[in-house]
Amino acid sequence: MRTSRAFAVTAAACAAVALAAPTAAATNGPSNVTVNPYSVHQGSTMQVSAAGCGHGGMVTSNAFPQAHLSAGATGYATARIKHNATPGHYNLAVKCSDNSMVSTHQFTVLAGRGAQGGLGGSVGPSDTEMLAGAGLVATAALGGSLFIARRRRLNGAGI
Repeated sequence: MRTSRAFAVTAAACAAVALAAPTAAATNGPSNVTVNPYSVHQGSTMQVSAAGCGHGGMVTSNAFPQAHLSAGATGYATARIKHNATPGHYNLAVKCSDNSMVSTHQFTVLAGRGAQGGLGGSVGPSDTEMLAGAGLVATAALGGSLFIARRRRLNGAGI
């Protein structure tokens, strides 16, 4: 009889845990919304993160096209600011796929374009740089050959 009671208590405990699992997986909507950087230039990108959207979601704003928020405990999205966005303060809204709650966050769009990095090595030298380099190589070759010729003359005269 004690075995049947232990079995019944164990079964009840397992059932309680199994029924509570879907409740634990439910989300209360987006929270802890952050943007990086807070101030971003027209045409540049910014990272948006939000907690509470276990199945992903969407990020919307007037300053950029709709961006998809990744799934997980903390979701991430990359938003590219429109080139023609008017400088100033904007709001973005985060909405989870599995919840109707919306959370907002403010950011600033700055005038002008950010640094155009990423060109390193892809831009070749100009004609002026090529002529200057060729002149330096020619001067070094002429100076080296004169040095060797003079050294031979001095070594040959002493023998």
